[in-house]
Amino acid sequence: MEFSLSSEQQMIIDTVKTFVEEELYPWEEEVEKSGQIRPELYESIKQKALEMGLYATNMPEQHGGAGLDSLTLTLMERELGRANFGLQYIVARPSSILQACQGQQIEDYLIPTIKGEKIDCLALTEPNAGSDVRSMQCRAERDGEHFIINGTKHFISHADVADYVILFASTGVEETPRGPKKKITTFLVDKGTPGFSIDPGYNSVSHRGYHNCILNFDNCRVHESKILGEEHRGFDVANQWLGSTRLSVAAMCLGRAERALEIATEWAATRKQFGKPIGKNQGVSFKLADMATELKAAELLTMHAAWKDSLGEMTDTDAAMAKLKATEMLAMVSDEAIQILGGMGLMDELPLERIWRDHRVERIWDGTSEIQRHIISRAMLRPHEA
Repeated sequence: MEFSLSSEQQMIIDTVKTFVEEELYPWEEEVEKSGQIRPELYESIKQKALEMGLYATNMPEQHGGAGLDSLTLTLMERELGRANFGLQYIVARPSSILQACQGQQIEDYLIPTIKGEKIDCLALTEPNAGSDVRSMQCRAERDGEHFIINGTKHFISHADVADYVILFASTGVEETPRGPKKKITTFLVDKGTPGFSIDPGYNSVSHRGYHNCILNFDNCRVHESKILGEEHRGFDVANQWLGSTRLSVAAMCLGRAERALEIATEWAATRKQFGKPIGKNQGVSFKLADMATELKAAELLTMHAAWKDSLGEMTDTDAAMAKLKATEMLAMVSDEAIQILGGMGLMDELPLERIWRDHRVERIWDGTSEIQRHIISRAMLRPHEA
């Protein structure tokens, strides 16, 4: 693995860092206090991101994206991750599974999403189907050239601003040596389709301004031309998406941890107690050393996975290790940063309390820490047929 950055990569990092500091940081307080992102602010940030070439950087060049390789994209995600999640997500990186679009789907969904004319969201989780995706109850039954969809999805991020949903639904059952297994198909469902409604989700303490929603499907009729990928092969599409998404989560956790560590380090160097900076005390300085070490370990795992992904060699274990380490590292770093600042760390004058609140969901969504450990250990045991 080559650890040095190319001039292009360094330019991208510098550009994104400046964008985050100038276009996102100034609005964090407003969003944190209101829990909302004003439509005009949303549009302003999106347009600036489009103008600067920071929009849809994960999408292929032939369709108007930047076509960044995984390593460069991860470096960019790390810088974006430093800001409020709702604000940084406006700088869209559309779901990578949209690259499975075919024929008219490319013109109707992929290209408009890359151009910022449409916004996508992904609908996978259900009230009774979280980590066990195949237990989903949302079903799509074929009726000639159409499918009739019934069921509910929840915890669907930014569905309130999306123009269409990438929906995973059960379309049958197949017998396997391990028993019956549901077949999953992925559909592109436009907002406004009869039988499809969106309700406000739950009031989360994390990621203010980035809302979750509940999706309801009541005899929603969708044409077979809206299938993304192949019928009954939606689980393959989901697996392809989860790897890159877990890498993205890990990268953004790095950015937030770096910001928290910077705040804690500056405080330890300038805050005086008993006549000297508190950083002179081992009780504080050793915390900083441990935080920096954990951050570096997570960074190396994440960048190694991204480097392998750029070569087309990343495994599920690589992505799982990166997400597991980075998310649990952020929990430790954000907590220790608040401990160093004391009571001030919990006040909303600083972003620490927000980073501390927001970190908790990272160990849950896109595969819990327990699921990541399952993936890693299963890969270790498989060669022994255990």
